[in-house]
Amino acid sequence: KGPYISIKLPYRTSSIGPDFFSSVPLRFTPYLHQEKAFRRLSGEQPTSTIIATGTGSGKTECFLYPILDYCRRHRGEPGIKAIIIYPMNSLATDQAKRIARLIHDNPNLKNQIKGGLYIGGQQGEHASPVMGRENIITDHDTLRLSPPDILLTNYKMLDYLLIRPRDFPLWKENGLETLKYLVVDEIHTFDGAQGTDLACLIRRLKSRLKLEKERLCCVGTSATLGEKETQKICTYAGKVFGETFAPDAVITESLVSPEEFLADSQIERSNVISPEYAEALSPDGYENDQAYLNAQYELWFGDAVDTDDETWPVTLTEKLRKHGFFWKLLLSLNNRIVPLDE
Repeated sequence: KGPYISIKLPYRTSSIGPDFFSSVPLRFTPYLHQEKAFRRLSGEQPTSTIIATGTGSGKTECFLYPILDYCRRHRGEPGIKAIIIYPMNSLATDQAKRIARLIHDNPNLKNQIKGGLYIGGQQGEHASPVMGRENIITDHDTLRLSPPDILLTNYKMLDYLLIRPRDFPLWKENGLETLKYLVVDEIHTFDGAQGTDLACLIRRLKSRLKLEKERLCCVGTSATLGEKETQKICTYAGKVFGETFAPDAVITESLVSPEEFLADSQIERSNVISPEYAEALSPDGYENDQAYLNAQYELWFGDAVDTDDETWPVTLTEKLRKHGFFWKLLLSLNNRIVPLDE
């Protein structure tokens, strides 16, 4: 299938301020879908949620800030309060660094909240028994002796943690009310037999910790779930987590419309390249991307691109927003993914 063309416009921004979480100030202006997630996932009674927004839309922040805020409010209480399951160790390791920085750089969290990464290959001289700016705790013995507030792992390792006798101390501080959040990142990867494995594992976890139904706030994230099939997504998530997901549990992205995006722009050029230049429009006739870009710039704007000026991409952006053809393209696509023939 394909090829397809897509020009996705920016996400809508939220109106909430940086102090939405009093102890974990936001370092960015959140998107509207992040605000919706914050409202569902914060407080003492967070609600199970599926975050189905695009790549690079800040899905991790959607659940991470509410979790950090909850752990801050319950600081000093022993036991694991949140478990985040990743499909790959590389993802878990990458996110561990992000969590480490957030905790280290916030005086409300530093030395008060602990994060732990429990995956294979973390023992030995490379394992860290303490929190740092670039790492959370990775030493297995340390995690067993003093369980972290937030545990990052994968589903196979979580299976081991529930059955290996030497890992039993990890759960010793968890009472009936301790574990509040269970997050599965990239939940769409758990389909078929692997999804069944995960579903059984989650039921064993809840049984082990004697968690009653609706006690746990379950969160799934995915950039590939269809936003028009929210009922199917809720049914799927309900089977995996063994919980009920309300019809409004799926948070999808909200994009700025073409009209809003172009509201402060005025058309200054409206030329369309004539058929005689069809060959010049094709990328096949150029030896590299810069040569192609230079030719297109001259075709559409009538002058040469000044690549010596480091701000030329910004200038190009401004010129595109004032070009009638670009307006027509945005309006006809209307945030859709369209087959190239169309």
